[in-house]
Amino acid sequence: MYGSRIEMARADAAWLARNWWAIALRGVAAILFGILALLMPAITMAVLILLFGVYALVGGIFNVIAAARGHSGSPRWFLLLEGLVSIAAGVIAFAWPGLTALVLLYVIAAWAIVTGVLEIAAAIRLHNRIRGEGWLALGGILSVVVGALMIASPGAGALALVLWIGAYVLVLGILHIGLAFRLRSGRIEAEQTLSRAA
Repeated sequence: MYGSRIEMARADAAWLARNWWAIALRGVAAILFGILALLMPAITMAVLILLFGVYALVGGIFNVIAAARGHSGSPRWFLLLEGLVSIAAGVIAFAWPGLTALVLLYVIAAWAIVTGVLEIAAAIRLHNRIRGEGWLALGGILSVVVGALMIASPGAGALALVLWIGAYVLVLGILHIGLAFRLRSGRIEAEQTLSRAA
């Protein structure tokens, strides 16, 4: 039982290293969204909802594609579930464009907490199996903390909401890109070691 769990974690780690590009693309989307929100904090709530919807859908789609590309040896449930939650948040943003700032705040806060918990769980599962699992855990912790802060102080105002979300998503994007390149460099090192051994 324990041995099969280790093998599953190793398979997950190898799969993540092969699909580092999906995490990098999600990071780029997050950075673009964060920069737009920080450079244009006076944008209307409708534009913020649209930007968030696009970011959540793009990130979710990349996660689902990456999960679907996985091989049958090990479940990709954490990446698939995170992708589905992101897609659901994006669909909510598009389906109800008249969302108030308070409702949007709660949608984003719930999304941040759920995806953060999933990233922390993935980092724990992959501990010592991938290079850079700390980036994944740090991104998850940041998501949970920001989501909890949003719920704790919902009356911060629309401008503060835009700045909070912009800063959070920008940092999260940087963490995702850091993780992606750690995964990529670990994969390259592993491939070089295997070719030297052959």
